[in-house]
Amino acid sequence: MAKNTTSEKKSEKKSEKKKEGGKIRKWFKDLKVEFKKVVWPTKKTVINNTSVVLGVIVGSAILVGLIDQGFLGLLRLIYNAG
Repeated sequence: MAKNTTSEKKSEKKSEKKKEGGKIRKWFKDLKVEFKKVVWPTKKTVINNTSVVLGVIVGSAILVGLIDQGFLGLLRLIYNAG
């Protein structure tokens, strides 16, 4: 009786490993199918989008810097007057 339960456990473990291996294999197959569906941008699009992002970053940095300088000047006026 004890041998039957041990062999049953081993066969269950083997079938679990096969199921896991099948799941992993299926995941990679599905991944390959999904990558075929991806529409990759052209070089021109990437350069255009990158330049827009960099322009917005630079513009935002300048705006925040100007606001910061304005508040600094305002605080200097308040504390020097007091």
